Amino acid sequence: MVVVVAPPNPIRNEKIQAVDLPIIDLSAERFQVRKLIVKACEDYGFFKVINHGVPKDIISTVEEQSLSFFAKPVSEKQRAGPSDPFGYGCKNIGFSGDMGEVEYLIFDTNPISIAQRSKSISNEPTKFSSAVSGYIAAARDLACELLDLIGEGLWVPDTSVFSRLIRGVDSDSVFRLNHYPHLQNKQDFCKDKDTSSSSFSSDISKVGFGEHSDPQILTLLRSNDVGGLQISPQDGVWVPVPSDPTALWVNVGDVLQAMTNGRFVSVRHRALANSSKSRLSMAYFAAPSLNACLSALPEMVTPEKPRLYKPFTWAEYKKTTFSLSLGENRLNLFRISSNDECFMD
Repeated sequence: MVVVVAPPNPIRNEKIQAVDLPIIDLSAERFQVRKLIVKACEDYGFFKVINHGVPKDIISTVEEQSLSFFAKPVSEKQRAGPSDPFGYGCKNIGFSGDMGEVEYLIFDTNPISIAQRSKSISNEPTKFSSAVSGYIAAARDLACELLDLIGEGLWVPDTSVFSRLIRGVDSDSVFRLNHYPHLQNKQDFCKDKDTSSSSFSSDISKVGFGEHSDPQILTLLRSNDVGGLQISPQDGVWVPVPSDPTALWVNVGDVLQAMTNGRFVSVRHRALANSSKSRLSMAYFAAPSLNACLSALPEMVTPEKPRLYKPFTWAEYKKTTFSLSLGENRLNLFRISSNDECFMD
């Protein structure tokens, strides 16, 4: 079993570094915005967007309702689980034994499914499901706009080549609410079925969600005013991400790295639990349909930059993701080793 923990002090070869991360104002001139997005995706695989258009009232309702749920007694929260993969989960991350100081709710993006699941989550299920579905719709629209801007910025002939993958009703996109209780709370915030984690004392269990990259195309992340997110632009270097509840952070995912033939980087990141304040984040993971066939765009492949990754379907990549521990580099398993070819519709 892999248990995600962190020492009380940074490990010997780990460096914390302050960096001015890219901030992109979506109300600026379009040609400037697309240029800045492409550069941010190349340099960091990560950037902040302001004036993003996701309604503040929807964000506030989702946050308020989510915090009310996570404040409930353990027995009540467990009625919304277990996460299989949707529903409530606690400490367990994925299917390979990874753990962290986090509890969460995971939803597919179907409004009917969300409405049904909300009955075991909220005392006001209609209000909760309406807000979550509204947030997902706004996040999807924003993700599509960002992906279209990326298509324009890369000067590909079909600028909707990325956004088309997530627009359809068969998109495998996911919405996740993560709650990281503060570490001063000595009461166990969930009954972890796997008691092996109890051997780790609270002074070292500071990783809320361990180091990883997101497997999907793009992630939109919003959190409350509590910090904890860090990105790793290079091995052994961690950059703290300042909290800003009015903005959204955008992660490049593995699929987008593969489709740009490595020009964009799927950023590795983690979340640390805060010593005195609880952190709540909401993440929309934009993913294609299961049968979507994914490969580097022809415009991204040149004699000087040959194809790096074998083509794969999202179902194949997702299965690989679930079979590995959280921190493993999944894309390395798809490094090109033959002349297999695959073409998207």
